[in-house]
Amino acid sequence: MASMTIRNLDDGLKARLRIRAAEHGRSMEEEARDILRVALMSSEPRPVHILETIRRRVEAVGGIDIELPPRSPIREPIDFSE
Repeated sequence: MASMTIRNLDDGLKARLRIRAAEHGRSMEEEARDILRVALMSSEPRPVHILETIRRRVEAVGGIDIELPPRSPIREPIDFSE
């Protein structure tokens, strides 16, 4: 397991962590581990594909309608036999 040192922690924040740890009957270190564990487990994973990222952002504002141009027939393939 890895270890980590947190420097420049605000005195008020440290006091609140100490109180919260005491309320839960554990050390400040264990309380900090639990806070990190819960915060990181509940976060939504980032979308892997750019399309999914764009879709989520657009859906959040109600979506958009895009007029698609009419499709034309597919061209005949080039004949390389000659």
